[in-house]
Amino acid sequence: MTVPMMADYMFAPDVERLDRAGLQRLQLERLRTTLERVYANVPHYRRAFDAKGVTPADLKTLADLARFPFTVKTDLRDNYPFGMFAVPRPQLVRLHASSGTTGKPTVVGYTEGDIDTWANLMARSLAATGVRPGDVVHNAYGYGLFTGGLGFHYGAERLKCTVTPMSGGNTERQIALITDFGAQVLAATPSYALNIAEMAEQMGVDLAASALRVGVFGAEPWTEAMRSELDRRLGVRACDMYGLSEIMGPGVAIECTARNGLHGWEDHFLFEVVDPDTLEPLPMGSQGELVITTLTKVGLPMVRYRTRDITRLTDEPCACGRTHLRILRVTGRNDDMLIIRGVNLFPSQVESVLVGFPGIAPHYQLVVTRQGSLDHLSVEAEAVEASDEDTRIHLAHQVRHHIKSMIGVTCEVLVRLPGELPRSQGKAVRVRDLRQKGD
Repeated sequence: MTVPMMADYMFAPDVERLDRAGLQRLQLERLRTTLERVYANVPHYRRAFDAKGVTPADLKTLADLARFPFTVKTDLRDNYPFGMFAVPRPQLVRLHASSGTTGKPTVVGYTEGDIDTWANLMARSLAATGVRPGDVVHNAYGYGLFTGGLGFHYGAERLKCTVTPMSGGNTERQIALITDFGAQVLAATPSYALNIAEMAEQMGVDLAASALRVGVFGAEPWTEAMRSELDRRLGVRACDMYGLSEIMGPGVAIECTARNGLHGWEDHFLFEVVDPDTLEPLPMGSQGELVITTLTKVGLPMVRYRTRDITRLTDEPCACGRTHLRILRVTGRNDDMLIIRGVNLFPSQVESVLVGFPGIAPHYQLVVTRQGSLDHLSVEAEAVEASDEDTRIHLAHQVRHHIKSMIGVTCEVLVRLPGELPRSQGKAVRVRDLRQKGD
């Protein structure tokens, strides 16, 4: 079989290498269309624009977007179920929704054209990680109302891969199908990919020696330490995928094989970073909250959507030749940040300490309680090997000291026996908040 050259199956290779001026001209044209669409068809946006004293005609340059209002998740909940759509409901061919565990779910919808755009962007994204036509893609992202499973599925099929639509759970069978089908690509959340690796080792299956070559992991923050663990235990080149349902789903941004930041597809999305306190735009390279505007979505356009994700952007050249800016690794979310005795802390910071720490397995949970007027943090980790209580207490003291020296926060550490902490079947639950509501 002759392996095609990259140019034979790259999706939109010319636009991926468009110069900055060309990208901005394209963005401005598409942004004007988006603003006109939402102002004409979405009552929420008409009210929000009017309240800010702006209309689509006020957009002369990309910088003028800063004059327009933000969109937040509660806007979707307040307009539940279909109030944010820019087309009549019958023109939507698919609906997805969040679980709604903290209130009304957020509902997103796609026209037939939106689904086609999404599939193309996912195919482009997978190709950037080194996935090739004919590869067997083992898809362990959840199917259903969660956008991850179907997003990867349509993109991999568009790239002409062979897809195993496994979804999450039933880990032993996952491992059997990965090996029996000769999967070259594993798509999953990083925490569940780690669960697969651990279970395979317990079964005596060496996935690092299997046909697996590429891991495409996302839907939750993860660290470079976790990447190294997945590379080693699965024998893959682990690449980060970024997306969120309100914007499209997976495929908003992707790491290429250089793995030095996620290329955000600027022909379809406009990226900003703002100060999370003042909401003022920040210059390229500054850390702040990521804000995204869709440029080509028809069913559910989003204007200046506040993702709550904390990151930095860079437009420095990438070794792969793509000119689209890169989102540097997301360190956490505004709403995930903990303040422990005056110290700001993201769960990913604790992960960076624990993963690779001698004697500690890469499984953990943070437990937050209220003691008097102060929040208190306990870190529950897990030993690599079964050991007596004294050994685990000594290991806990070492971890506690390392967290204090590296992050600057004082916490309690409990090291449990192997297998005692819950394993992820999808998105990992990293924080258990036991504070009473209203504290």
